[in-house]
Amino acid sequence: MINPAELELLQKALARLAEGFDDLPEFTPGFDVDAAAAVLDTVATRMQDNYPYYHPQYAGQMLKPPHAVARIAYAMSLWVNPNNHALDGGKASSALEKECVVELGRMYGWDNPLGHLTGGGTMANLEALWVAGRLHPGKKILASEQAHYTHSRISEVLGLPFSAVPVDNSGRMGLAALESQLDAGDVGTIVATIGNTGLGAVDRLADILDLAATHGVRVHADAAYGGYFGLASELHEDTRRAYANLVNVDSIVVDPHKHGLQPYGCGCVLFRDPEVGRIYKHDSPYTYFSSAELHLGEISLECSRAGASAVALWATQQLYPLEKGGQMAAWLDDCLLAAREFWQALADSKHYQPLMRPELDIVCYALAADTASESATRARRVFEEAARRDLHLAMIELPAALVAEYIEGMDTDQETVTCLRSVLMKPEHRQWVPRIMAILEAAA
Repeated sequence: MINPAELELLQKALARLAEGFDDLPEFTPGFDVDAAAAVLDTVATRMQDNYPYYHPQYAGQMLKPPHAVARIAYAMSLWVNPNNHALDGGKASSALEKECVVELGRMYGWDNPLGHLTGGGTMANLEALWVAGRLHPGKKILASEQAHYTHSRISEVLGLPFSAVPVDNSGRMGLAALESQLDAGDVGTIVATIGNTGLGAVDRLADILDLAATHGVRVHADAAYGGYFGLASELHEDTRRAYANLVNVDSIVVDPHKHGLQPYGCGCVLFRDPEVGRIYKHDSPYTYFSSAELHLGEISLECSRAGASAVALWATQQLYPLEKGGQMAAWLDDCLLAAREFWQALADSKHYQPLMRPELDIVCYALAADTASESATRARRVFEEAARRDLHLAMIELPAALVAEYIEGMDTDQETVTCLRSVLMKPEHRQWVPRIMAILEAAA
């Protein structure tokens, strides 16, 4: 779990950091070492009551361990504890954040986006939809039924109407249903999900953009989960087409704390048109006195933000640049291939029925059964039995009609079916697929 080399690197980084303050009078904050040691021992013991998120046998929710360089850079920065709301509180880390945002924007083909890091995808999506609402006051927000629930909640917070668009059997936004809602003329923004968190499906962005252009509607891409996969070489052709069209959307949200190898919380919101910054305009006479340069707090709804997130992300992007053919892309390809190999292994099993072929690295699968209720009961039992064997999965509730598309002859005796879901977002998962499958077979 812990590589001692990380602790050595942290100590060296802290020594280097301290050199920058050697000219100050000696001052070392004190604390009760023995009391702190006792508390930390208790905390460490309490923290053992967690699933092993870092381990390949954790194949449940989308929890990816941060890279060692991100952990070290984040921890090192805490001795300064910068606040990236304003240059007064985070001079160096604000500069690093701006460089990070430029690199993230280039990943989508944008040379000069307006953007900043956030505490996560929810806050990033809130800002994107807040700007959308200011540009199209009172107009409806559309997102698919498989989009993250945060969009309907955010719309309610912003006082904007919201409507969910049905999905097809692949889990993508239905284009005919979308066009029907657009024809009503009351829509301001479409949220296209680039990797929904339930099924991993990628909405047909090129077609959505065509419909949006016809109806004069903004398009926001929620790529919080799938935003990095445009670097990968193993995408299916229709999925690749969606990523190629991200350059044409109005705003993008991506979460570096997912596939960007960062600690929680690190999200990012980007706007193609920097002019939307005028919507944020505000004055803070006591905060922005140290520089005439743009402060990140002037283009953010959040105030205090951890500069440590920017330090960690910058270090990671220096070590692993966001480029096709690089190490980051290779790791993403491993995740894609792990999901496909796992899907095929499930298809070869008599106990399991995989659902839609994975577009990214999320696989949903049902237990083979004659009825929806029996399938759901078996899934819950396998979930518990697999956990006893140290394989940790996730469950997802799906419409029985959707599951029945994949299990021929299944009686839909109830409206929903409990299915199993695995997120194979660790590159190491590819090597562990045979072991994971063996545990699943034994659990069934």
